Amino acid sequence: MKLIANSRYTRIKNAVGRAIADYDLIREGDRIAIGVSGGKDSYTLLHILDELRRRAPIKYDIMAITIDSGYPGFRSDLIVKHLEENGFNYHLEKAEHYDIIKEKRRPDSSYCSICARLKRGSLYTLAKKFGCNKLALGHHLDDFIETLLLNQFFVGSLKAMAPSMLADNGETTVIRPLVYVEEKEIIPFARENSFPVVCCCCPVCGTADMQRKKMKQLLTELQKSIPHIKRSMLRALANVQPRHLLDRRLQQ
Repeated sequence: MKLIANSRYTRIKNAVGRAIADYDLIREGDRIAIGVSGGKDSYTLLHILDELRRRAPIKYDIMAITIDSGYPGFRSDLIVKHLEENGFNYHLEKAEHYDIIKEKRRPDSSYCSICARLKRGSLYTLAKKFGCNKLALGHHLDDFIETLLLNQFFVGSLKAMAPSMLADNGETTVIRPLVYVEEKEIIPFARENSFPVVCCCCPVCGTADMQRKKMKQLLTELQKSIPHIKRSMLRALANVQPRHLLDRRLQQ
């Protein structure tokens, strides 16, 4: 498919290109696995990285990896159809995460957190299997800010996400090229290009992660009086002043 080349497309593409340059996310010869969940963010990431790849001064390869966790009703067929119609190299992995979660999850534990850990582990394994040295995930600017607030409010740590970091397996580098892209740009972009967005179909879809929803609501309210708050908070993550924090490990 040919993406609709309007001002929104240009803003997203330029923002991703700037993030790649600022954080050295992609290098010559990289082979990048892109986690494609069927959501608007992962489709956007896949298509934008493909567009940039065609014009980049360096050569890199991409492939889409989709994890079917076994939730009843998950339309992985729609994702596969989209990937095939657009000529993407891809792999669909059928997993038994749903059965594992039903068996292992404690009644008071988060459904989303255990699901995310299982999916992330599968993505690391598959990236290695297919010779990909990097794994690209579709976390956008809002995800970075919401994670920062969640950790401050509910965990008591000053932590967000990193645009690039070595995974726990010590082999795969996780990159997040949408770090400069706001969700409000991605939503209409996905609609304009008719991406076949599918629901994850987990039993708590739409009701889980209420804490993150509270952070979204908080930011929405704050934006009414501070329009630039998200960009300011993102800049703060790149402008840390250790001497002015309470962590005694930073004072040594």
